[in-house]
Amino acid sequence: MGWVNNRSDGVVVRVNTDKDGVERFISQIRGEAPPASEINHTEYVQIDNELFTEFSIIKSEAISGEITEVSPDIALCVDCLNDMKHQKHRIRYPFVNCTNCGPRFTIIRDLPYDRPKTTMSSFEMCDTCNKEYTDILDRRFHAQPVACNTCGPQLMLLPESELRSTDEIVSYVAARIDDGEIAAIKGMGGFFVACDAENQSAVVRLRAGKQRESKPFALMFRDTETLKHYARVSPSEEALLQSWRRPVVLLEKIKEPAPAALNGLKYIGAMLPYMPIHYLLFEKLKCSVLVMTSGNISDEPIVIDDKTALSTLKPVAYLVLGYNREIHNRVDDSVAFCIGETVHLMRRSRGYTPSPVRLPMRTEGIFAAGAELVNCFAIGKGNQAIMSQHIGDLKNAETLDFYTESAGRYLRLFQCEPEVFVADLHPDYLSTRFARESGKPVIFVQHHHAHIASVMAACGISDKVIGVSFDGTGLGTDGTIWGGEFMVADFNDFERLFHLEYIPLPGGDSVTKQPWRTALSWIIKCYGALWEERFSKLFPEIQIQEAQILAQAIHLKINSPVSSAAGRLFDAVAAIIGACTEASFHAEAPMRLENLASAECSEIYPFQVNGSEIMCSDIISAIVSDRMNGIPVEAISTQFHHTMAIMIQNICEQIRATNGISEVALTGGVFQNRILLQSATTLLTRSGFQVLQQSKVPLNDGGIALGQLAIAAARRG
Repeated sequence: MGWVNNRSDGVVVRVNTDKDGVERFISQIRGEAPPASEINHTEYVQIDNELFTEFSIIKSEAISGEITEVSPDIALCVDCLNDMKHQKHRIRYPFVNCTNCGPRFTIIRDLPYDRPKTTMSSFEMCDTCNKEYTDILDRRFHAQPVACNTCGPQLMLLPESELRSTDEIVSYVAARIDDGEIAAIKGMGGFFVACDAENQSAVVRLRAGKQRESKPFALMFRDTETLKHYARVSPSEEALLQSWRRPVVLLEKIKEPAPAALNGLKYIGAMLPYMPIHYLLFEKLKCSVLVMTSGNISDEPIVIDDKTALSTLKPVAYLVLGYNREIHNRVDDSVAFCIGETVHLMRRSRGYTPSPVRLPMRTEGIFAAGAELVNCFAIGKGNQAIMSQHIGDLKNAETLDFYTESAGRYLRLFQCEPEVFVADLHPDYLSTRFARESGKPVIFVQHHHAHIASVMAACGISDKVIGVSFDGTGLGTDGTIWGGEFMVADFNDFERLFHLEYIPLPGGDSVTKQPWRTALSWIIKCYGALWEERFSKLFPEIQIQEAQILAQAIHLKINSPVSSAAGRLFDAVAAIIGACTEASFHAEAPMRLENLASAECSEIYPFQVNGSEIMCSDIISAIVSDRMNGIPVEAISTQFHHTMAIMIQNICEQIRATNGISEVALTGGVFQNRILLQSATTLLTRSGFQVLQQSKVPLNDGGIALGQLAIAAARRG
């Protein structure tokens, strides 16, 4: 007997027992904890004896300056799914939840996490729900979003429709989707847009409406058995798909739904139902696979309110399905992939946010602004890095507003008063400007140092490591663009030992949308005055006059910054072999290059090291020759990937020989390439290196803020 108190600094339990009893009690708590719970620390103290006649929950308490963790949103549990079928007051109820599942972060306004401080505050519990809520033996004991058909949120078609019951509404939506229509549906963290993934016409119309020309769509499958007809699923991938986090998981394709859904790429972004409405829809749907994409236009934030959904998504969708509970914090679906047993995140959002990453140093009062692309920020609390949800690319006013709003909410929710901001070196990043405009001291951190520190922080490593940071861009300390870096680094500092060969980028950022420009630059570098003949044969669709103008710009150093970025090297190879000359979405060229490759290869292209520069001209020359001699593009791509993995192994061995370091951090967006990451990891492991596995935050720029925070904490001391 005793009581439990949910406080802002954690959970306090008072029980009347002896020492053996309290140790058994703690062991039981750990052994019987709910699947989504995480117990990080327990301690007990002996106090004056007090007699109890019952075990109760007492009123939550806020402790000044202290915060407890906020749970991420949790996928529908098996018990609640069963309640939707058999529990009288929850038959087919689309918002069923319990202490083991349901919305959390998306509905919370303030701490401690009690119903009045969530968007459930306007829904008064009926007698039946209140009885469950107050019964210590009930699964819904103090489940804050508890609700049922009588008292909870309800589905509604927007604008208002004559259809009222859940069954009528769901049947109507399912029938329209089966007829080839597009539906905008309010999810847990925002609206998503759905259509039959097997219906080519519907998918093409969805692409046009979302202004998403060719980037692959995520797909939701009725169940695991259906999914296995479309993709290979390993045990670790299946476990991740079925976990309470329910991310989108990249899987190797077996067969394709409508061609427009994936646009020829070999990986399917697959997910399983995680909300009651998903299960209700699939009960009525004839189709078994849905395109399930974020409810937004182009690169804008996901839509969360009904009014915006009607104005923004109604032109895209035949119908809009909402509900009368507010989404306070928007979150997109998380995206991940598995290599062996290791989970690698590409987007950290629903199911993960805002769970913290614990660091071996004090982080209190630090705000890490993150990067420009796939932005996440982080705030320091105690020894924690509390990472934001996926914000997106800070390139438009809407996303910047989302960033600013979310930053304010995190600081209020977690009671953080920043003492110092930490930001990227690049002065034009909107995240860097945000830090500067705070009026607080700002620590500037080099982009690739932050990438490496992110892996170190997630792995709990403080000693120096070899860091291999491959991405598309990042301002270097010498004012040039870096992105193919080999460093020795700790949290305090770094030494840049090797980097990929510099290459001019004609048109600057334009090269990301037109990879043929970077290919042109490499061809000019390799062939000098003889470049035109090769270029014309490789790129007959490009007007030679346009290429000549760019060649002149390179020669005169006009708007042609030099870069060592690995991402641009992958772009160039993709363009040369015809995989992608014009990119319609971020990183399309390297994705299509990877799409052609396999992991099996024994041949490599030649490269050499000149001082600190790893010369790649011979690689490009050999690839141009192979392409013009008719070597299959699949073989070229495979050999290029193997070459880059061998390069990483060789350079790391050189660094170890002089520095004695055997821990390697592979990081940066280029390592989202599964073939490169797996090949490099295998080769390094065989050479006796310990490869640090990043599984807590993304390898791409979505993980930058964690590294920034750790570096700032170390420098502050």
